Amino acid sequence: MQLFKFTCGPYTINLADSLPPMYYSYCRHAQLVETFALEGSYSALCYLAVARGHGWPFLIVAQRYRPGPESGFFPGVLFIPETNLLMLGAGERLLAYSLNDSPCRLWEYELPGGFWQWERSQERIVMSSENELAVWDISGQKRWDFSVEPPWQYAIEGDTIHVYMGDKGTALHCERGIVIEGTAVQS
Repeated sequence: MQLFKFTCGPYTINLADSLPPMYYSYCRHAQLVETFALEGSYSALCYLAVARGHGWPFLIVAQRYRPGPESGFFPGVLFIPETNLLMLGAGERLLAYSLNDSPCRLWEYELPGGFWQWERSQERIVMSSENELAVWDISGQKRWDFSVEPPWQYAIEGDTIHVYMGDKGTALHCERGIVIEGTAVQS
């Protein structure tokens, strides 16, 4: 079933939880097709397709992932139009793609826990997961990561990310990921 379709600039991005009926035709026309553990049905499926306008998809990513919806974890997509960067998080896998003339995967990253969401904050990309907070620049270069323990949450204020784990709060510098002196205090 198709979960969403959105258009941003010249790109139309589709996300579904099953392979579409025309999957094999789409794959024959795509410039880049990547699959991860499609065999079997032991976990949830995430299908991502990117097309220019209403043309054939030029990028297809199909993967099984866990933890999945039954545990409260859902795939997420972030697109940065200035750099043609597409980021996909599902389960314990993060993927980044350049959508320039010849689409390519920039990197793959395995998480220590389930993916939660992406957020853009100025020139930074913030990723939150069950056990990690991480920051990339808008070109897809990882800046830093910070281990967390659930339950946790964060808030961004200017150049500071405040991380709250239980009754403890820590302030991190957004660019460098270092603890800002004197802020690792109990609340």
